[in-house]
Amino acid sequence: MLDIKRIREETDLIKKGLSTRDEGLGHIVDQILEADLERRKSLTEVENLKAKRKTVSKEIGALMGQKKHDEAEVRKAETKDLGKQISELDAKVSACEQGLEEAMLTLPNLPHSSVPIGENESENVTEREWGQKPNFDFDPVNHVELCDRLGLIDFNRGVKIAGSGFLLYTGWGAKLERALIQFLLEIHTEENSYMEVSPPYIVNRDVMYGVGQFPKFSDQAYAVQEGEDETTMGKYFLLPTAEAPVANIHREEILKQEQLPIQYCAYSPCFRAEAGAAGVNTRGMIRVHQFDKVELIKIVEPENSYDELESLLKDAEGILQRLGLHYRVLQLCTGDMGFGSAKTFDIEVWAPGQQQYLEVSSCSNCEDFQARRMNLRYKSKQKGNQFPHILNGSGTALARLFVAFIETYQQKDGSILIPEILQPFLKSERIPVANS
Repeated sequence: MLDIKRIREETDLIKKGLSTRDEGLGHIVDQILEADLERRKSLTEVENLKAKRKTVSKEIGALMGQKKHDEAEVRKAETKDLGKQISELDAKVSACEQGLEEAMLTLPNLPHSSVPIGENESENVTEREWGQKPNFDFDPVNHVELCDRLGLIDFNRGVKIAGSGFLLYTGWGAKLERALIQFLLEIHTEENSYMEVSPPYIVNRDVMYGVGQFPKFSDQAYAVQEGEDETTMGKYFLLPTAEAPVANIHREEILKQEQLPIQYCAYSPCFRAEAGAAGVNTRGMIRVHQFDKVELIKIVEPENSYDELESLLKDAEGILQRLGLHYRVLQLCTGDMGFGSAKTFDIEVWAPGQQQYLEVSSCSNCEDFQARRMNLRYKSKQKGNQFPHILNGSGTALARLFVAFIETYQQKDGSILIPEILQPFLKSERIPVANS
């Protein structure tokens, strides 16, 4: 959530920045300012009436002491009328505050000044590439054919169990998925100094608002109902990413300055309805409703947050470097950034069977946008209570990492080579051809 005080004081700057994301956002800013003005005007009026009622109440006491009962009764009638006006204004203030909050929650974050301006993903900027695209002395196949040949995923039975967009990992496929998750967690906790947490996979509505998933992406969420109690529907949701619960761990708390920076790492499955998204109902692993991910969260002091973003990006890149997978880093333009982000880098890994890059990590600095929404603060020794900056990044996401991995390391005999660094986790040098 943006700072209402900043919106008042830097209106033109806010409008200009938000317009690079969506031209229509300036109209919402005007609505917010109008509602804020009305709220403050009503607050002033109600405070004046309360002060007047207090003064009249004192006069009533004095009149009663002087035995001037008739005059006192007139004053009592006046206080009754003032009370009615105050109640009406209190209700008006409450309605203004609710409307203002609802409007504020629809505004995305303000892009950082270094973010390239653009309308969509075609205007993202390639920052760098690492490694080389693999060369094959045979015709490589895509992940669907590899999974079918080696029995890694049973796509048809996944659909039978849960519907389109859900996967049933089998045999070596289940082992590889587990090995990759364990590898990611070990690197980030043992080498990159993140504290591992294991969050609930169901979160409440406040948590979804806190990270900016709601209200914008409410149509993408899987809502949960407790048994047959229909009144519970919409109170809880399957998590769309571990960012939601982990970033909210300290919501409504005031941290000590010496606690920062905080670094959390968490594995979770992720559930996304992807309503209207192209590709979910096609066979394969590129767009699915459930996938695994290891998420990285940082809570930091504002002056350090962009250095921390570079560090976060380096941690995510390090995974692909250790696995020997070719990738590129993109800086997202204003029109392609996530709702809560002030600056984002995407990491896309090369999938030779697809002949395309696949996003496996998105590293973002949300600045104080999420902290304001969840009322998370820290006590600065110099400035008092401040909102920290919150960063998030995938470290990394599967199933696309799985896709790139098996397509990159496929062999001429149909097996899949396992790089040395992953062998202790999979306890094998390769995924063999069936019956070999």
